[in-house]
Amino acid sequence: MPALSPTMTEGKLARWLKKEGDTVNSGDVLAEIETDKATMEVEAIEEGILGRILVQEGAEGVAVNTPIAILVEEGEAVPDNIDTPKNAASAEPAPVPQPVASAPVAAQAAPAQRADKPVGRVVASPLARRIARQKSIDLAAIQGTGPNGRIVKRDVEAALNKAPSAGQVASALPASGGSSAVPHTTMRKVIARRLSESKATIPHFYVSIDVELDALLALRAQLNAMSPAEGADAFKLSVNDMLIKASAVALKQVPEVNASYTEEAMILHEDADISVAVSLDDGLITPIVKQADRKSLKDISQEAKDLIARARAGKLKPEEFQGGTFSISNMGMYGVKDFAAIVNPPQAAILAIAAGKKQAVVKGNELAIATVMTVTLSVDHRVVDGAAAARWLSAFRTAVESPLSLVL
Repeated sequence: MPALSPTMTEGKLARWLKKEGDTVNSGDVLAEIETDKATMEVEAIEEGILGRILVQEGAEGVAVNTPIAILVEEGEAVPDNIDTPKNAASAEPAPVPQPVASAPVAAQAAPAQRADKPVGRVVASPLARRIARQKSIDLAAIQGTGPNGRIVKRDVEAALNKAPSAGQVASALPASGGSSAVPHTTMRKVIARRLSESKATIPHFYVSIDVELDALLALRAQLNAMSPAEGADAFKLSVNDMLIKASAVALKQVPEVNASYTEEAMILHEDADISVAVSLDDGLITPIVKQADRKSLKDISQEAKDLIARARAGKLKPEEFQGGTFSISNMGMYGVKDFAAIVNPPQAAILAIAAGKKQAVVKGNELAIATVMTVTLSVDHRVVDGAAAARWLSAFRTAVESPLSLVL
């Protein structure tokens, strides 16, 4: 089982794309692995024959570095000294190094636990966490019996014995409407756990501002009209492409927001790497437009479209969704008036973008009609103070309302 991300300790073998006896060439896709980030394809790095499959499709909790198959040379006998793992979930995962300031949302690493127990922080052993994750047990609802209230294996097993099964949950639901229990995917479990940890352990505050879009919409129409109909230079800018650029411009003007919190120091990022929340059937993922402050609108548009398409097809590489210094979540296409997003640690802020709607505004002493959207900046108060958040929103609004700055 390969480690497909710095935070991965186990995965689900979703599907084999080769069967025993098949010839395997370097670069062939062997299997699909469901990680804590996404479902990803695993390519062969050697040539040979797929001699034996050790872990069958659908197996969950397969620890990193657990053998999942045997590859042999043509004519070579399949060795008998490697047994099929009896219980892949019980294998202890190999330690995976994790950089200090690594990022991503739906997909961030959980904050490290300390020996003492801060308010709102769940302290549990790694084994207890893994069992709880596999069995969808909420650690926050468990009373630890280990040292200093630490949750250990026996506590999770005791809670598991008391917890209702999926069938019991389904039977407890109202009969009318044909309710049923849908098992959580690995991604949904991770999203639930990490967003809960973010909301419980990070002091959020929220700042909103109204932004007029008419100048940006007019510039977008002009630029799209200049695009060739086809070919490598063809492009079609979306409003979201321009807001990615505006966010990057604002981050360069107010660098305090382009930061991450650690226990030892504040990490200030040089590049504006914008994570873009993308909805998937079973969750969300945040592909990254890297160095967005240095790229043209055309480059951002082409890159974003490619990243989003491959994200929905499960084709992203780990480095394309791990990292990022700032996130945006755009629900304007659904007509949303306003909303507040949850900070994606270790990033310090995320921008929630609502729909642009025509409304009456006062310009000077006259009433006028303008297309206005509300954006809300969610901020980690350990990193960013209120004044810095307000200055960032002001810089963002200026970039949107005077959009020539996005092309100069």
